[in-house]
Amino acid sequence: MESGLTPEDARAFDRVLGAGTPQNVGYFHFWFSGQKWEWSDEVARMHGYVSGMEPTTELLLAHKHPDDRAQVASALAKSIETGEPFCSSHRIIDTEGGVHHVIVVADRMVDGKNEVIGTSGYYIDVTTTIAEHRRETLDDTLPELYAARAVIEQAKGALMLVYGLNAEQAFRVLSWRSQETNTKLRALATQLVTDLRSMVHSTTGMRTEFDHLLLTVHTRIPSDGPAT
Repeated sequence: MESGLTPEDARAFDRVLGAGTPQNVGYFHFWFSGQKWEWSDEVARMHGYVSGMEPTTELLLAHKHPDDRAQVASALAKSIETGEPFCSSHRIIDTEGGVHHVIVVADRMVDGKNEVIGTSGYYIDVTTTIAEHRRETLDDTLPELYAARAVIEQAKGALMLVYGLNAEQAFRVLSWRSQETNTKLRALATQLVTDLRSMVHSTTGMRTEFDHLLLTVHTRIPSDGPAT
């Protein structure tokens, strides 16, 4: 039996996958000098603001869940002190009192001389929604996808470990990177699992190193890499 998807199944997969990917993803830039922030309209909306709202460190910290605020403040201070990217898994409270579970995936931001001047990346809202249940529909509708599931499950497991996500949230993050970079999901997962073998595995730097791998994994996929 052929393991690849038929064109009809591939189109069905895209429809289901599109319904289950996270829509609340937005970028940010943070310059260490002067602690200047820039965020996309999507990140502003996560916090309950319309476009045009100028973020500050104080504003961002004020929206952190009280139980997570100290941890985020510490991560920011460390980022400024060491030049490491700002990355975190925490909760934010929007202007209406709604709680959002987010992960911040970031990398270094450098100037023309390749000197670190800040950090930039993405806020990903992984709050549980009805969209997460679409994964069950995907499994029922496209059994042919099982041929690619082993490596996808490995990549999901890495995301779950590093970011503290559940299986559905991890799949949504993988799907987001697949669509954001116009890369086949299976190829992305395969390369990410391959990259994991090269990690230094330092206790303090694992999250930062993994963020970099996740944000750049599509650039290392061979041109003849596997297709989902």
